[in-house]
Amino acid sequence: MTTSGKMKQLEVRGDCDNFQDRGFMNRVNSIRVESGAFRCFDHPDFKGQQYILEHGEYPEFQRWNSHNDHMGSCKPIKMHGEHYRMELFEACNFSGQCVEVCDDCPFLQSRGFSKSCINSIKVYGDGAWVMYEEPNFRGRMYIVERGDYCSHNEWQAENPNIQSIRRVVNYF
Repeated sequence: MTTSGKMKQLEVRGDCDNFQDRGFMNRVNSIRVESGAFRCFDHPDFKGQQYILEHGEYPEFQRWNSHNDHMGSCKPIKMHGEHYRMELFEACNFSGQCVEVCDDCPFLQSRGFSKSCINSIKVYGDGAWVMYEEPNFRGRMYIVERGDYCSHNEWQAENPNIQSIRRVVNYF
């Protein structure tokens, strides 16, 4: 991934917990992702609002669904294959209503989930997922990879509202 700001350029191939430590201010004007997919954060140390950047060019910050040009850290999304599966739970610690998902879903309530609150999830298989607070893949996003997440705090969400999810598939 290559980021550009005020005539400077930074190339990132792995985890970068603080752009400033590499001599790059946290203001980013454009990005080019040459391969893979990256989880980016608007603050250092992988904190703050998350953004996913997949293969392609992003000439301005609005293209990566940001409200400003701040980016403080990023890391590649681990992709192992093409098998996607996750279980969504209404309550913390994998309790309450459960819905299994294996493909993109623009509106979770259409899959029988009675509420927009997802408090815990289990991600199986090979791929990563992007969860959105609003239907049709809009609003604040959270990226999750294989693993168990006992509460929404574990995927750094401020609240448990999730209304749409999609697979990260554009990783070449």
